[in-house]
Amino acid sequence: MSLSAAPAPIAKPSVDELVRSHLPLVGHLVREMLSRLPSHVSREDLVSAGMAALATAAQNFDAGRGIPFGGFATTRIRGALLDELRGLDWASRSVRSRARKLETAQQQLTATLGRTPTPAELAEAMGVAIDEIKAVDEDVQRAVVLSLQGFAAGTAEDLVPERTAGPEDLLVHREKVGYLHNAIAALPDRLRRVVEAYFFQELPMADIAGELGVTESRVSQLRAEALILLRDGLNAHLDPDLVSGPDRPGGCVARRREAYYAQITAHGDLRSRLSFTDSHGLPLTRTA
Repeated sequence: MSLSAAPAPIAKPSVDELVRSHLPLVGHLVREMLSRLPSHVSREDLVSAGMAALATAAQNFDAGRGIPFGGFATTRIRGALLDELRGLDWASRSVRSRARKLETAQQQLTATLGRTPTPAELAEAMGVAIDEIKAVDEDVQRAVVLSLQGFAAGTAEDLVPERTAGPEDLLVHREKVGYLHNAIAALPDRLRRVVEAYFFQELPMADIAGELGVTESRVSQLRAEALILLRDGLNAHLDPDLVSGPDRPGGCVARRREAYYAQITAHGDLRSRLSFTDSHGLPLTRTA
């Protein structure tokens, strides 16, 4: 009686095969990133960084971890693109200077008017065209979104740390994710709803405007206000040197900012911040 032959082992894809089959992924992620950036950012530089990250991911991939290569590579490529952008310092000095002037003017007008100024009011106060106000505002929003993307992810694959990350790095990563959750929870109701609807539920601007009963332009203003608050709230706890001082210390705008920073702290301690991810940095499933 003959013995049946043992099944042939499944061949493990080579590094070259993994790279070749996932080349379109680099182009997709670069296009996705460029859609949020000024036109002067070099596509070629980002593609080069993405290709290098894809090759490194293929070399380091371990199928035994149970993570599909596509998700594993996506995380590494996105991280490399963000590192490349930080290295290029795409937000030029002139853009950063105009952004600071815009924020100062907005704080002054908010204190004077008792409400958030319109783009037209800001343009008149600064003596510039309204299109310039909108352009600077868009650059600021892109910068804040990229900053948040540096440590806040929405999928399990994005939260998987590098294999070389040590316990201290992993702990810092988990605390940052927890701070982001706290910062979003501490936002005023309307701002929080805009952030959740736009960034997490990915609803169109028109749908958000309809839900809130405002114009799409107003939703854009609320989104910008929320992102600036999130940026400053996170920096206040993680890197205070990056928080610019208020134009009028002790004024109503400064007091509201301080109250927001305090609410982030009040939303939880270190243990609760770490509770958003497990010991491996993976998100925990939360039930109502």
